[in-house]
Amino acid sequence: MPEFEVDVPLWRSENGSWVFGSLPFDVADEVDDVTRGRQGGFGSVRVEVTLGPTTWRTSLFPDKGRETFVLPVKKAVRTAAGVEPGDVVRVRLRLVDV
Repeated sequence: MPEFEVDVPLWRSENGSWVFGSLPFDVADEVDDVTRGRQGGFGSVRVEVTLGPTTWRTSLFPDKGRETFVLPVKKAVRTAAGVEPGDVVRVRLRLVDV
């Protein structure tokens, strides 16, 4: 299964209730190429993610405005890694079900 290690900037959604990381454009293009035709609802892509001490499964979601995929990062994961919106963090992504 394809795996990527990338730096992503963390940012808070407009309504303030979600925190996301935006994939670099080249990685987003590769994810799109590899998963085209197998994406889930809303164009989602299943991934296993490691950030700091935490590994979890979630989905990447396409963000047309940012022209990339975004990764939701919940509070427990951010707390365990000691990161917050505005930080750039290194994550390991492994595509699942590809």
